[in-house]
Amino acid sequence: MIDPATLYTAIAATWPPAATRRVGPWTIRDGQGGGKRVSAATADGPFDAGDLPAAEDAMRALGQDPLFMIRAGDDALDTLLADAGYRVIDPVQVRAIPVADLAQLPPPVTAFTLWQPLQITQEIWAAGGIGTERLAVMDRVTGPKTSVLGRARDRAAGAAFVAIHGEIAFCHAVEVEPTQRRQKTAVNMMRLAACWAQDRGATTLAVLVTDANDAANALYASLNMQVVGHYHYRIKAPEEA
Repeated sequence: MIDPATLYTAIAATWPPAATRRVGPWTIRDGQGGGKRVSAATADGPFDAGDLPAAEDAMRALGQDPLFMIRAGDDALDTLLADAGYRVIDPVQVRAIPVADLAQLPPPVTAFTLWQPLQITQEIWAAGGIGTERLAVMDRVTGPKTSVLGRARDRAAGAAFVAIHGEIAFCHAVEVEPTQRRQKTAVNMMRLAACWAQDRGATTLAVLVTDANDAANALYASLNMQVVGHYHYRIKAPEEA
């Protein structure tokens, strides 16, 4: 079992915000459009309801709606935010597998690793909603990292990003073109990602997937990637403030 704190540290290192700062008990993240993971605040010290407005003001000053990440052990924060009118959004599973159990070279010319990402890799991401703001997140990673380009039927078919922190490799931004699905593109990319990670000393390959993403959960379950953690967000949109 992977320690939750180790998971959260690896998530932050492999998908980092543009900046962080402490505001009382809160860690405030400047996401600059890179998604919830890099924009959500967390409680990293004792707090009470009177501390909440400072976090909300700090996030609004960054042009971000108030958003909090609820991790294992954050039950008190979850209750506080629920009472303050925040709603749950995007429950997430952390799935993982020992790299040795997944590392298997895929068939020739079905997947490649390289950094920087090719233009076609960026185009696949862009078609799936992963634009320049999330590419900036990838650029900020300081540890070992790579893009993965999947191919099927003699053309580019999928893209992913893999980065390592400690002994954990996280695979982010997995996209397969809709017309190229059901060709084992994602399987080939994940297997090559595990090989790449194993060659660089990682012992675990992990992914983040929302509970609602049935197709991705089915894929990762088929690869025997087990659920090793959970988190969710609570958000108060402008109209709810």
